[in-house]
Amino acid sequence: MLNTKYILVSAVSAICLVAFISCSSKNNSTESSGKLYASEVIPFFDNWNLILGDGTNAGKAIDFEHQDFFYTTSDDAGDWVVFKTPNGGNTHGTSNNTRTELAQLKKWYPTTNAKLSATLKVMNVSATGDARVAATHSVVVGQIHSADGHENEPLKIFYRKYPNNTKGSVFWHYEINTAGDDNSGRWDYSTAVWGHDFAVAGNDVVTGPEEPKDGIGLGEEFSYEIIVENGIMTLIFKSKGHETKTFTKNLLESEYTSKGDIPLQTQKVFVPIGQDGLERSNAYSDEGLFFKLGAYNQTNGKSPEVNNRWCSNAETFGGNIQKQYETGNYVEVWFKKAELQVSNDAISNEGYFIKNDRKGS
Repeated sequence: MLNTKYILVSAVSAICLVAFISCSSKNNSTESSGKLYASEVIPFFDNWNLILGDGTNAGKAIDFEHQDFFYTTSDDAGDWVVFKTPNGGNTHGTSNNTRTELAQLKKWYPTTNAKLSATLKVMNVSATGDARVAATHSVVVGQIHSADGHENEPLKIFYRKYPNNTKGSVFWHYEINTAGDDNSGRWDYSTAVWGHDFAVAGNDVVTGPEEPKDGIGLGEEFSYEIIVENGIMTLIFKSKGHETKTFTKNLLESEYTSKGDIPLQTQKVFVPIGQDGLERSNAYSDEGLFFKLGAYNQTNGKSPEVNNRWCSNAETFGGNIQKQYETGNYVEVWFKKAELQVSNDAISNEGYFIKNDRKGS
């Protein structure tokens, strides 16, 4: 189904490259804690808006910090930018979930070229939630998101760790770009990188599945590289002591245009809850896409009766953020370095923010 053969990605011309280097620019600053600002550790914030865990759009996070959601820290490995998100709070757009996450200011088309890479470690996932719900105890640390149409997501990179496991799993999702005007039938196909995929969940409320083989622990570094070139998405995952994994996916031609194309995994996980749609034949070829990076918390306080794949029934203390932090009901992800490349043909993504900044709930 998915070609896992390594693809040598050729050099891309007419590319705007922004890398993580040490530099600083002091303007429009909030009151500093005395530590480095995130934009001094990761000086590429001209390219993103920062959405905070309270649903607000903080804009370009230059010389900016927020003690609840976004700040810097240091350890023996160097300086890190911390993205922290509670289980419950105000959301951005129509999502069930809170996020502290960067979203690109420009969108690009999959027929052009784009790249995002990052090195990170997950420090915490929610302490509570229904383990039978596949999204519980997980966080999305990188995405490709559509700015158009249904605003679906051709890529979500997950980390998930159950309380009864010592290691967590890394897996990635492709979400179909649903044919027609009704997006309620959309579904994800999950692919394991290290450990389990999304479909392997707990058998009861409190106990997750068996210990994942070749799993990634909390505080253990890993990296991802997302390359889109001429409609082909290539994903490369690396972590010291683990096998490097490479995957490819065509974003221009769908594999899922008939009922017979729906994978067995989807038939087991999503079809029983009515998510059995088909994908448009040209997939995401005519939609503007953009990257996201950060801590998109996949655990929430909504009842599994709403959706028993995505609604976790986790503790939110009525949206009291500090109480959630005190009790471990949050996600925390540290980023050390990354690189962004986008085509010079990329255009403004302002329409996405105008639409979704108004929808927080």
